[in-house]
Amino acid sequence: MRWLLKLSLVLTVLAAVGLVYLDAQVRSKFEGKRWALPAKVYARPLELYPGQALTMDELKQELKALNYRFVRRADQPGAVEWASTRARVYSRGFAFPDGAEPSRNMLLTFSGDRLTSIRAADGSQPPLVRLEPMLIGGIYPKSNEDRDLIKLDQAPPYLAQALVTVEDRAFYDHFGVSLKGIARAMWVNIRAGRFVQGGSTLTQQLIKNFYLTSDRTLSRKLLELPMAVLLELHYDKDEILEAYLNEVYLGQSGSRAIHGFGLASQYYFARPVQELELHQVALLVGMVKGPSWYDPRRNPDRAMERRNLVLKMLFEQGHVSREQYEQARRQTLGVVKQRSLHKGAFPAYLDLVKRKLREEYRDEDLSSEGLRVFTALDPLVQTRSEEALADSIARLEKRYGQRASDLEASMVVTDPQTGEVMALIGGRDNRYTGFNRALDALRPIGSLVKPAIYLAALEQGYTLASPLEDEPLSVKMPDGSVWEPQNFDRRSHGVIPLHRSLALSYNQSTARLGLEVGLDKVIDMLERLGAERELKAYPSLLLGAQALSPLELASIYQTIAANGFRMPLRVIRRVTDAEGRELSRYPFTLKQQVKPELVHLLQYALQEVTREGTARYAYSVLPDNLNLGGKTGTSNDQRDSWFAGFAGDRLAVVWLGRDDNGQLPFTGSGGALRVWSEFMRRERPEPFVATRPAGVEYVWIDEATGLKSDPRCEGSRQLPFLVGTAPEQKVDCGLENPVRRSLDWFRNWFN
Repeated sequence: MRWLLKLSLVLTVLAAVGLVYLDAQVRSKFEGKRWALPAKVYARPLELYPGQALTMDELKQELKALNYRFVRRADQPGAVEWASTRARVYSRGFAFPDGAEPSRNMLLTFSGDRLTSIRAADGSQPPLVRLEPMLIGGIYPKSNEDRDLIKLDQAPPYLAQALVTVEDRAFYDHFGVSLKGIARAMWVNIRAGRFVQGGSTLTQQLIKNFYLTSDRTLSRKLLELPMAVLLELHYDKDEILEAYLNEVYLGQSGSRAIHGFGLASQYYFARPVQELELHQVALLVGMVKGPSWYDPRRNPDRAMERRNLVLKMLFEQGHVSREQYEQARRQTLGVVKQRSLHKGAFPAYLDLVKRKLREEYRDEDLSSEGLRVFTALDPLVQTRSEEALADSIARLEKRYGQRASDLEASMVVTDPQTGEVMALIGGRDNRYTGFNRALDALRPIGSLVKPAIYLAALEQGYTLASPLEDEPLSVKMPDGSVWEPQNFDRRSHGVIPLHRSLALSYNQSTARLGLEVGLDKVIDMLERLGAERELKAYPSLLLGAQALSPLELASIYQTIAANGFRMPLRVIRRVTDAEGRELSRYPFTLKQQVKPELVHLLQYALQEVTREGTARYAYSVLPDNLNLGGKTGTSNDQRDSWFAGFAGDRLAVVWLGRDDNGQLPFTGSGGALRVWSEFMRRERPEPFVATRPAGVEYVWIDEATGLKSDPRCEGSRQLPFLVGTAPEQKVDCGLENPVRRSLDWFRNWFN
C-alpha cells in the first residue's frame, strides 16, 4: 500500500506538472499570435467622381473583378442594378489607411464615356467615392496556409448556429468534453475494432487543429481532452467559436490550404463571408466533415446531398422556417468555376511588389504578420495592356507566319505625372509566375538610347537645327577591329538637321554626334535620366548595344516625359499592419536632373518621331489630335523590337523578341510600336501638352540650310530654341523681290 501510495503521489505530481505545462501552452498560443497571416497585396481603389472619364463597360469590368452580383434589386452590399445609362451600386466599404470608406447605396449616371453624377440613397451627392481595392495576391508562409480572419459578429446569419447544430449541438452546455459523445464513440470503435469515430466537441476539434495533429491515435486523443477543458476554463464560448471559424480546414487551392470560413467564402463563392446566403452557409458547414469528400467542384452530387442535410437539420431544430428551408433547397450550389482564388492574377506585378518590399521587410514578417500592401496597379490598365498585346501578337503571327513564331513580350505602363507603375507584363503568358522579362530580361535597347545622346548634345550647345553629317565613318577599336555603323536602309543622307536625324533614326549621324559629344557625357546623361546599371564606354553604346530591362527604360523615359524631373518609379503606395496602422509610406518624390528647357527641345523632336518619323504608324491607329512622343528601337540583326512612348497621362515601354535571341521579321516600328499603338487606342489617354518654359522661343527655320526663315517661305518650319541660340543669318527665299511683295499684298488683301 505504501508503494502504491508513493506511486500515486508521483503520478499526481507528474499530472499536475503536465497540466501546468499544457495550460501554459494553451494560453500562450491562444492569447498570442494565433496564426501566421500572409501579407495581402491590393490594387489601387477605383475612385468615382462626376466628370470622370469612365465608361459603363469599364465600371462593369471593375465590379465583376470585385465579384459584385448583378441583380434586379441592389438592396445589400456587393450588389449592382444595371440599366442603359445608369447603375445602382451598393458598395461594400473598406478600411483604407487614410480613413474608412463607408458602404454606400448610390446611383451612377453616365453620358457617353463620362460619369456625370453620383447620388447617394439619402439624396446627397458625394464628390468622390472609392470602391474597395481588388486583392491581387499575398505573400504566404512556408506552411502555405491562408486565411481571411473574421469576427464572430461579422459572420453571416445562421453560420454559427448551423455549425453548432451540425458539429456540436451541446456546445454551449458542456465544459469542453462531451462524456455522452465519448461513450458513443467508444462503443462504435469497439464494435469496429479500430478508430472510426471521435466524438469530438467543437472545442476538441479546435484543439486538434490548432495545437495537435489530425492523427487518429490514442495518445493524441488523451492529450486532447485536458487541453479542451483548460481552453474552456480560460475563455468563453464565443471566443472559442470565433477561433474555430478562422481555423477549420475547408479545402485546397493548389499548394495553398484554405482555412476558415472567411477565405472559403472567397474561394467557393467569390464574395465576402458577410454576403453569404443560407444555402451557401449550409454548404460550407457541411464541408467541415470532409472538405475533399464533399468538394462541390469535384463531387457536386455528394456536396448537394450534404448541404440539404444541413438545411434539414436547421429546419428540424427550428432555426429556419419551412419557407426558408424550401427556398434554400431549390438553390443550385452556386460555386464559381475558378479552381483557385482570385489572387495571383498579375504575377509579374506581384513579383515587382515583393522585390520592393524585401528592401525594407524580412521574409518572415511579410509572410506572417498580416501586413496590408496598397499598390498602384490599375486593373483596367493592366487588362487593356494584356488584350492589346495578345491581339497585336496574333496579327503579327498571321502576317509573318512561322517567322514570327515563339514570340515573347514584356510591357511596362506608368503615369508620367506621378511615376506610378500602373501595369506590368512579364511575358506573353500573363499568368505565368516564372521568368519576369519586364524586370530580368536584359536586351540590347537599340535606338531607344538615342534621345539621351541628342539631349547630351543639346546640353553641349547643339540646337535642333544644327547640321549633322550622315556619312560613313570608321572607328578603330583597341583590339584592332573596326566599328563601322550603317543606317538601316544601308544609305547615307548627307547633311541633315539634328531633329531630322533623330526623327528618322539615322545611325551614322547619331554615331558621329555621340563621338563628338563624348561617350562620358552620354553615359552621364543616361545615368541622370534613370539608368542605374554600369554602362561601358564603347562606341557601340551609341547605337544601343547596352542591354537594359523594360523597367529600366521606363524609368529613363519617365524623366524625359516629366520635363527632366526624375521620379523613382512607384509600385507601393502604403504598407500597414493587420490593424491598419501605417508602417511605410511611399510619397511622390522628384529631383530635377536636366533643365526643362533642354528637355522641351527633345520632346519636340520625339513628337516629330511620331508625326513624321519612324513611329508615324501610330497616327494610323490613334486620333490626329492626340499629341504623342516616343522612339522606336531595333537591336543589331533585328533581334529585339522596342518602342517607348508617352501621351499626357500614360507612358509605356514595349519589347518583343525571342528568348533564344532569334532574328525577328520586323523592326521596332513593325512590331513593338503596333502593340503600343493598340494599347493607347484602348486606353484613350490625355494628349501630351509640352508647356513652353520661359527660356525657350520658337523660330522659323529653313529646313535645307538651317538658317532663319519666314513662315511664308517654302520648306520652312518652326523649331524651338533656347533663347539666344537661334541662327541670326536669314535665308533669302525671294520675299524681298518687289514683284513678290506685290503679289503677297494682293493675296493677303483678298484673304
